Amino acid sequence: MTDSPASAASPVPASPAPSATGPLPTGPATAPVEHVLTLDCPEAPGIVHAVSRFLVDHGSDIIDNQQFGDRRDGHFFMRVHFAATGGENTTQAMRDDFAAVAAPFAMRWHLEPVGTRRRVLIMVSRYDHCLNDLLFRTRSGDLPIDVVAVVSNHRDHEALVNWHDIPFFHLPVTAATKPQAEAQLLGLIDSFDVDLVVLARYMQVLSDDLCTRLPGRLINIHHSFLPSFKGAKPYHQAHDRGVKLVGATAHYVTADLDEGPIIAQEVISADHSHTPEDLAAIGRDAESAALARAVRWHCEGRVFVQGRRTVVLR
Repeated sequence: MTDSPASAASPVPASPAPSATGPLPTGPATAPVEHVLTLDCPEAPGIVHAVSRFLVDHGSDIIDNQQFGDRRDGHFFMRVHFAATGGENTTQAMRDDFAAVAAPFAMRWHLEPVGTRRRVLIMVSRYDHCLNDLLFRTRSGDLPIDVVAVVSNHRDHEALVNWHDIPFFHLPVTAATKPQAEAQLLGLIDSFDVDLVVLARYMQVLSDDLCTRLPGRLINIHHSFLPSFKGAKPYHQAHDRGVKLVGATAHYVTADLDEGPIIAQEVISADHSHTPEDLAAIGRDAESAALARAVRWHCEGRVFVQGRRTVVLR
């Protein structure tokens, strides 16, 4: 019997050693950053081509694109949601580059990352349904806003606002103190770096001066389907007229009372069996829905003011 050798060749060939050549690891790829570009300008040939060329040159993928050319006044509106590569400096670099694209077309434009949150100050009087709705939607992440302060001419909702851990400011208003109250309000807007002021059933008329200082930054909810039933007790007026729809209107505030550009409107069916109180309850739902929708569209860059009206790219 012959002894086995001390070592024998394996029938399975050994795996080759890893090659020292070839591409080296480069680390994780930079995740695309989603942005929204909004613009409006006079109609002209080549606008869409120029914007598309810019996005291609910056390695961007278009996620959603909406545009509208108003043939009546020759104006063009566009909103583009896109994903761009380029790391942390993408936003400012793209802004710098897009300025050269915008200039020949006299564009008004804005470019920012998706999810940018607006700093909002809410004003309210005694009715709290719109305030409650906005605070709930903000707390649940449904609205892209941070409510930085609540201002009221009454103390009714101070406990509610404090529960949400939001600063509450009581600014009583009379004919004699209105200038001082508005000066305090402007101070709060500056100190909290407020982007948008929302009048959530704030029952005081703002001065022409204040409206002029905050163009496009004041949104109001009107408790009727404008331009109908202005003034006091709109639901009693609606009941007297036998309306079949109850509505609410969210609009930008201007020096012309309840005449600002309309952003959103909501209507709910009614019938002869509804009392004025029933109509008011239906109206509260319509008001809350219309105001929340207007705030969302504004903060998502979907609303363009053109004269006395708006273009909303939804």
